[in-house]
Amino acid sequence: MAQLETSGAKAQPGLLVRAIKEAVFAGVVALGLFVLFIGIKTDQNINNELVWYTRWGMLAIFVAIAAVGRFAVVAFLRPWSAARKARAAGRPAVAADAKPTFFKAHFLKIALVALLLYPPVILFLMGTQGSLKYIDNFGIQILIYVMLAWGLNIVVGLAGLLDLGYVAFYAVGAYSYALLSQHFGLSFWLLLPISGILAAFWGIMLGFPVLRLRGDYLAIVTLAFGEIIRLVLINWTDVTQGTFGVSGIPKATLFGIPFDASPHGFAKTFGLPMSSAYYKIFLFYLALALCMLTAYVTIQLRRMPIGRAWEALREDEIACRSLGIDTVKTKLTAFAIGAMFGGFAGSFFAARQGFVSPESFVFLESAVILAIVVLGGMGSLTGIAVAAIVMVGGTELLREMDFLKHVFGPDFTPELYRMLLFGIAMVVVMLFKPRGFVGSREPTAFLRERKAVSGSFTKEGHG
Repeated sequence: MAQLETSGAKAQPGLLVRAIKEAVFAGVVALGLFVLFIGIKTDQNINNELVWYTRWGMLAIFVAIAAVGRFAVVAFLRPWSAARKARAAGRPAVAADAKPTFFKAHFLKIALVALLLYPPVILFLMGTQGSLKYIDNFGIQILIYVMLAWGLNIVVGLAGLLDLGYVAFYAVGAYSYALLSQHFGLSFWLLLPISGILAAFWGIMLGFPVLRLRGDYLAIVTLAFGEIIRLVLINWTDVTQGTFGVSGIPKATLFGIPFDASPHGFAKTFGLPMSSAYYKIFLFYLALALCMLTAYVTIQLRRMPIGRAWEALREDEIACRSLGIDTVKTKLTAFAIGAMFGGFAGSFFAARQGFVSPESFVFLESAVILAIVVLGGMGSLTGIAVAAIVMVGGTELLREMDFLKHVFGPDFTPELYRMLLFGIAMVVVMLFKPRGFVGSREPTAFLRERKAVSGSFTKEGHG
């Protein structure tokens, strides 16, 4: 025992030396990476000449963050994690089957109640006009991405089909609502299912050419499909107005009651003061209802034969065929249902914005949605929702961090670095949670008792 304590005491200085070496190395690497991106900034003067100036202070801060972070990981975080794993391995096996805590057992119910209470609480704390930003940017925006990610989860997480052009169905739903509502005067409640059906049709159109493709080849074709849709929206100016977009899109109504200043508007009908907050609150609960519909349909489909066929296709397509499963119908239904929810989200986006243009449906949107699915844990609805809150809410939170200008200078714009921080967050999550935020799932078929299946027992952590 004394020998173990002596060896541990001797190992501590060695660990600190190693942490210092790695911190210096991380600082040098950060200096090489950021010297051109952070240390030097180019601008255009009044004579249209390219000028550049240095920002050594900001560069030093980034290098210091990298060095100190690496030191903390090596000196403190890794030993703490190793000790924690050792303690967990030494516990008896009965502890693994212990009952979950109250919060963990009722997490979904607590989350749903919190979402239902979010608008009135924000309205009470921030006032009518002050609540607009929090309900819209931190509520509706996140729910749209949750709906999109849950729709893509059917294709990628359940069926195992890598789709890099999912934003195309998002665009089809948005433009379907925008054009049909303007030219034919159809209401939102009628166009919502129509947009989903049209997006599902395009999902089937995409599914037919890629029936024999898998992996990287499937990803390339779906990426090309997304770009084709975007280019069509840009160049078909007679219908889509090209890069100018479609403006003046009618808003959604509450059982025929419009949210405007007319005598028959929502505020006048219920005797309330005029405010645009009522429409935002209505859209929040509508987006929440659509998300709940997406989750309910996904859960029910997983329990049906088609859902189990998707999971069989994801694990091994050859074995799936050998069992007599029709892979053609399985793939087409996955593309169609996933695209349908993308169309729902697109029509809701058009009603919320009142304006759509091709710039809203670039490849970056597909990449962000796919990243949310992967980081949350493919196949896990709860993990994907948490990832959407962290990623989308985190990037929106950057817009409120004006205090960073006192640290990095008055010219520092936090939201311009959102993709950099987004990439760093992805790397960190993949290092510590390679199977996503939620790496386990409950099986759809079980004998006598339902038990969570660890991500280690599923292919690449899927499910």
